Amino acid sequence: MKPITGKTMLYELMQGDYNADAIAEVLSSIGMHCLSCPCALNESVEDAAMVHGLEPGELIAKLNEAAAK
Repeated sequence: MKPITGKTMLYELMQGDYNADAIAEVLSSIGMHCLSCPCALNESVEDAAMVHGLEPGELIAKLNEAAAK
């Protein structure tokens, strides 16, 4: 599994190497329903964090932890 970075696109989180259920749980728990949003196709993790007023580094760490489960 390649690590999730700020440049990882949201749609990538639901494909391939990542634990999609755990990723969805993290995003939902902080009020980000990005995976069902049309913006997910063109938005990076960093962009989504900033739009939602979150610290990108903290979100990336949570997502990598969830993806490793």
